[in-house]
Amino acid sequence: MNKTFYITTPIYYPSGDFHIGTAVTTLICDVLARFKRLNGYDVLFVTGMDEHGQKIQEVAQKLGLSPQEHVDNVAKTAQLLWKRLEITNDDFIRTTENRHQVVVEKIFKYFLDNGDIYLDKYRGHYCVPCESYFTESQLEDGKCPSCHRDVVWMEEEAYFFNMKKYAKQLTDYYEKYPDFILPEFRKNELLNNFIKPGLEDLAVSRSTFDWGIKVPGDSKHVMYVWIDALFNYLSVLGYNTPDNERYLKYWPANVQIVGKDIIRFHAIYWPIFLMALGLELPNHIYAHGFYLMKDNKISKSKGKIIKPDDLINRYGLDATRYYILAGLPYAQDGNFTPESFVEKYNYELCNDLGNLLNRSIGMINKYFNGQITKIEINNNEISSFTLNQVKLVHNYLDKFELANSLTELWKIIRRTNKFIEENEPWVLYKNNEDSKLREVMYILVENLNIIASLLDYYIPNTANNIRTQLGIKERHALTNYNLTDDCQVTDNPEPIFLRLDMEEELKFFNQLLKN
Repeated sequence: MNKTFYITTPIYYPSGDFHIGTAVTTLICDVLARFKRLNGYDVLFVTGMDEHGQKIQEVAQKLGLSPQEHVDNVAKTAQLLWKRLEITNDDFIRTTENRHQVVVEKIFKYFLDNGDIYLDKYRGHYCVPCESYFTESQLEDGKCPSCHRDVVWMEEEAYFFNMKKYAKQLTDYYEKYPDFILPEFRKNELLNNFIKPGLEDLAVSRSTFDWGIKVPGDSKHVMYVWIDALFNYLSVLGYNTPDNERYLKYWPANVQIVGKDIIRFHAIYWPIFLMALGLELPNHIYAHGFYLMKDNKISKSKGKIIKPDDLINRYGLDATRYYILAGLPYAQDGNFTPESFVEKYNYELCNDLGNLLNRSIGMINKYFNGQITKIEINNNEISSFTLNQVKLVHNYLDKFELANSLTELWKIIRRTNKFIEENEPWVLYKNNEDSKLREVMYILVENLNIIASLLDYYIPNTANNIRTQLGIKERHALTNYNLTDDCQVTDNPEPIFLRLDMEEELKFFNQLLKN
C-alpha cells in the first residue's frame, strides 16, 4: 500500500482579484504534491474558498449581487486560474457547500455540549478587513497587527471558545514537536507575542451580519470566520460523517502551507480546536514569506498586484511558475522586480537550460545523425555528482525549501554545461575519437533526462518538451544512472525559451503596474 500525503493550502477569501501573492501558496503545494506523487505516494491536495463573513456580504451588496452569487463568480474565477497554472489539486472545498456546513455544525455543537464554547459579551478592537478581534496589547501603534489598518471598537454578544483551557497543552506540544511549526522562529514569535502574555478566549460567533453558518440552536448568531473556515481541512475529508473514508485514510495532514500573516490562526487556534476534539494534529504547518515590491507587500487592498494571467499571457506558464517558485527564499520575503524576472528568465531558463538542450541536440545531429546509443557509465565524476544532486533536491523538497531545491537542480544544469566545455566534443569529433564522443553525448542525454524528471515537479511542460526533443518516451526513475535507452533526437530542435529584451520588458511591466 502506498504511503499517503495530505497537503492543503489555506482557503482563499473572495474579496478581490487573485495575484501572484495568492498563487505562491498554491504553487508551493502543487510542487510538493507532484513531487510526492511521482515518488510513489498516494496524494490528496486540497485548496478552496472561505466564502462567509461581513466583508463578503458588503462586497456583494456593492456589486448588486447576493453573497452566494458573488462567491459563485469568484469560485469560478479561482478554479480557472488554478487550471491555467496547471495546479493539480484533488479537491476544491467551499465553505458554502452542504458537505462543509454539516460537519461544522456538528463540531460547534460538540464544543457547546463539552463546555468549550460559552455565551458572553465581547468588547474589543476589531479589524473589519481581517475580520479579527485584538486586545490592546496585540495592537501595533493602535492598528491591526496583521494588515496595519485602523481598528474599530465593538461590543456585541458572542459565543466564545475557552482558549485558556488548552494553553499549556499547546505549549507542551510545541516543546515535544519542535518542527510542528516551520520555520521555528515563527513558533517563537507566537509564544512571545500571544501565548506567554496569556491567551484570550476567542469570539467564535457574530450577530451583526447573517452571511454565515448559523449557530446550532441560536439562529441570530453566525459562526465566526476561523471556526468556520479552519474546519474545511476536516470537512473535505468527510470527518464525522458516514462518508469518512478520506478522513480515515489521510488524516492527519502531512503539511499545511499558509502565508505568514495567518500563522497565528493555524498554529494557535487550529491545534487547540483539534485538541478539544481529541484529534491528531498536522505533522507540520509551514508559513512562507511574501513577495514585496519596493518594500511593500503585493496586496490587492493597496492596489499593488501582479496577476499570474498577465505573466502567463506574455511569458508562458512555465516561466511564470519558475519565477514565482525560485524567487521566494525559504521562510523569508522575496523582492518582485521586473529586472529580476527578466534576468532569471534570460540567464537561468534561456541560457543555462535552453542552450544546454539546443547545443546537445545540435551536436548529436551533427556527429551521429541524431542517434544515441545506450552506454554503461561506470560511476564517473559526472554521474556521481548528478545523483548526489538529485538527493539534495529531494531533501530540500522534503523540508519544503523550494527555492533551495531549485538552486541544487540548477547546479546539475550548470555542471552539465561545464562538462561540454571540459570534454570539447568538437575536438573529439575532429580527432575521430568516436568511442569517447559517444560516451560524452550519452552523458549529455542522460543528464538532460534526469534534469527533465526533476523539472516535472516545477515546470512540467518544459520537462515534457525536453523529453520530446530528445526522443525519450519514459520519465527517468531518478534511482540510478544509465537508465536512458537508445533514442533519436529531433532533427528540428526548437528553443524552449527565447531571450528577452530588458528594455522592452521594463516597458511592459511599467504599463502593467499603471493599469
